[in-house]
Amino acid sequence: MDFSLNQEQEMFRGYVRKYLDDAGQTKTAREFIKGETESLQSLLTGMAELGCTSINISENYGGMGLGPLDLIPVLEETGRSLLPGLYLETNALVVPLLEKFGTEEQKERYLSEISNGTKSFSLAWLEPGGSYNPSGINLVVKEENNHLILNGVKSLVPDAELADHYIVLGRTSTGNSKEGISLIIIDRTATNMSIQSQKNIDETRRLAELTFTNVEIPMNQILGPLHHGWETLQEGLLSFNAALSAVIVGSMEKVVEMAVEYAKIREQFGQPIGRFQAIKHRIVDMKMDLETARSLAYYANWALESNAEDRVQAISCARLFATDAFTRISSDNIQIHGGIGFTEEIDCHLFVKRARFYENYLGSTEHYYNQAATALGWSNKDEAIISV
Repeated sequence: MDFSLNQEQEMFRGYVRKYLDDAGQTKTAREFIKGETESLQSLLTGMAELGCTSINISENYGGMGLGPLDLIPVLEETGRSLLPGLYLETNALVVPLLEKFGTEEQKERYLSEISNGTKSFSLAWLEPGGSYNPSGINLVVKEENNHLILNGVKSLVPDAELADHYIVLGRTSTGNSKEGISLIIIDRTATNMSIQSQKNIDETRRLAELTFTNVEIPMNQILGPLHHGWETLQEGLLSFNAALSAVIVGSMEKVVEMAVEYAKIREQFGQPIGRFQAIKHRIVDMKMDLETARSLAYYANWALESNAEDRVQAISCARLFATDAFTRISSDNIQIHGGIGFTEEIDCHLFVKRARFYENYLGSTEHYYNQAATALGWSNKDEAIISV
């Protein structure tokens, strides 16, 4: 079976790449690290004008009505440039959740905003000292006078200061199991909610702690069934991880290009280092990792779009291999560059940090190994939920 992109998808990739190349590729990420966000906002506006933000949104809400495979060109190109922001979380996690579980009112409001590129979402999942397990969700949500009252803390929320809205996991009934967890949409403008910045190894992705103190939210802000937000989130994570694999493929492709280019121009003992067998073999291994990750990512997105029977294991395996291979080849890239690879002058370190950031992003590596094993019938469902 051929899972390569069609002519129209490759053509659109060309438009996106040219736009990001003209913007300086990682230049926007470097400016973001320094605290300058105007260029990022300008870049995101331009991407919205290209149609990047409306690809997988239904036509009823201003979108194109396309599927996960049509997102791949944009996802890979954002990975190449290490684009900061919440494009991945908004379009690959929140949009599928809203499309499948949102009320008509929620779709009309939020999907239309996402489609025109004016609003973005982040996910508030982890809590201090907690884990990605259901037992780690302890933010208290009580119902009073047809409203929800939230009290608790969420930590390591990705790019919380850039988001306009948050999907928050809260416990709407007592206990520590997956039953009783609900997904709640909260606007950044909500009263009695504070944001505190947190440090992150990847400075192109900012983290923050959200503190909720008697935050009052209307009942109609619950996304999906009440008390069954955990199952709802798992559906969204399938879309997210398939998309994340494609983003990582874009980053890996850029890393391999960097290594090859440097091996051609760096001379040692009177010849380019690319002529040495050790370097050749290392680059071949990197290229093999890239193409394997690409094949797995494309199949995962195809399986998601076609609702194939093996979509869970396909997506889990794509996510696992991509995150592991990204860490491996970004480290190899520094080895090939030698001493200069450890400096901030070139982009090697940016890709290493992004690789480390993705290793346990929205789920631990161990969890996804168990998820894949369960989907393949190698273990039971209960074993798929483990601590980080």
